[in-house]
Amino acid sequence: MERLDKVLSNLGYGSRKEIKTLVKKGEVEVDGEVVKDSSMKIEPNENTIKVHGEAINYREYIYLIMNKPDGVVSATYDKYDETVIDLLEYEDTVLDPFPVGRLDKDTEGLLLITNDGKLNHRLTSPKHHVDKVYYAEINKVVDEDDIKAFKEGITIDDGYKCMPAKLEIISADENGSEINLTIQEGKFHQVKRMFEARGKEVVYLRRIKMGKLDLDESLSEGEYRELTEEEILMFKQI
Repeated sequence: MERLDKVLSNLGYGSRKEIKTLVKKGEVEVDGEVVKDSSMKIEPNENTIKVHGEAINYREYIYLIMNKPDGVVSATYDKYDETVIDLLEYEDTVLDPFPVGRLDKDTEGLLLITNDGKLNHRLTSPKHHVDKVYYAEINKVVDEDDIKAFKEGITIDDGYKCMPAKLEIISADENGSEINLTIQEGKFHQVKRMFEARGKEVVYLRRIKMGKLDLDESLSEGEYRELTEEEILMFKQI
């Protein structure tokens, strides 16, 4: 059971004080009855709640996939830069979603945004072995020695040895290389630091897959959509 004012506040209908005012004006109904007490206990998944005569669509969690653009920070708040939460419509922010893991400010691509803490833990904890696949452009030739080194585990600048990673070469010549890299961790600037350990620089980076979910190519940079029920179930089965 939940307090009615808490449920409505979580859904963006205002502060508890504002909801109390709505109730006093007779604008809130539960199961066809006008509410007189905004603190009444309800079962939001079972009771029919109406505000201004319109039934509300209650949900506890929100699950979004975004094609994150360059220059936007993977955070809920930043003093200086635009965040991925700033890109959301107001109705998608009221449940206080947050990015799952992080993509660097200049990294593009697949980003999940949710308020489901348990799912966040499953997807970001290395012990669950969730693949994260990145497409990258490198400033130098990437070769078989690099593939072997990534498979064995790259030691980055702070002495940390990364878990084995799968490096696939798409193309490589004197002008640079295109690669796909699959990792199961999310250390700060990890992909860039792994290549730096090999004396090479990442000049472009985009996450294209997480688990079994591919980046939705129909999403322009900065666009997002809700995950389907099938996609949500797929992640919860990890």
